[in-house]
Amino acid sequence: MILYPAIDLKDGKAVRLLRGDMDKATVFNDNPAAQALEFVAAGCEWLHLVDLNGAFAGEPVNGDAVEEILRLTNTPAQLGGGIRDMATIERWLMRGLARVILGTVAVENPSLVREAAAAFPDKIAVGIDARDGRVATKGWAEVTDVDAVELAKSFEDAGVAAIIYTDINRDGAMQGPNVTYTAAMARAVSIPVIASGGVSSIQDLEALRDCGAALNGAISGRALYDGAIDLKEALGALRR
Repeated sequence: MILYPAIDLKDGKAVRLLRGDMDKATVFNDNPAAQALEFVAAGCEWLHLVDLNGAFAGEPVNGDAVEEILRLTNTPAQLGGGIRDMATIERWLMRGLARVILGTVAVENPSLVREAAAAFPDKIAVGIDARDGRVATKGWAEVTDVDAVELAKSFEDAGVAAIIYTDINRDGAMQGPNVTYTAAMARAVSIPVIASGGVSSIQDLEALRDCGAALNGAISGRALYDGAIDLKEALGALRR
């Protein structure tokens, strides 16, 4: 199982939100590229990047910070937030992103997800962010009536590289991931599922790994910044 260190970008800085609230942001590093280099030095296999401002604006906002990370590291990176048309998808992939994450458009324009997945095999992931099982869009500001598992199943034949499932109520709260729901989603689809939200200890990572469903990986942010998880130690534990 892959551990994806998260770098959430707000106003050009690496931050973490509490349960998706932009007004409850903690700045952990003024230099996101330096933070990325720390994660790479610890041995991570991937980087998970989120343009938080972009998610609300509907277009990339923290592009300079993302490009600096791509320039300084060779580690594959995936990015979500504000990517809502084919031109933006293509532009980011040409600039060196390994994977683009489509969230809001997966609900509002699912045909774009299918078009992009066909045009860029293994380069398109679907981000499904949910409160109490219902999908939230536009930077988690709007909760829809769409069921998270049903949305994942709707892309079963689209050729997407991964589903990134975030339990918003757990995100940044350091209360552990929603193992049960994440495992249920992974069992419901053949698409690789990546867990996000609430991962706060190596034990949480091991619980996800051993949940009985074949998860591709897990994303962790605040726990890495707070020191609750030592990245190098966690990577070693997962490899064992």
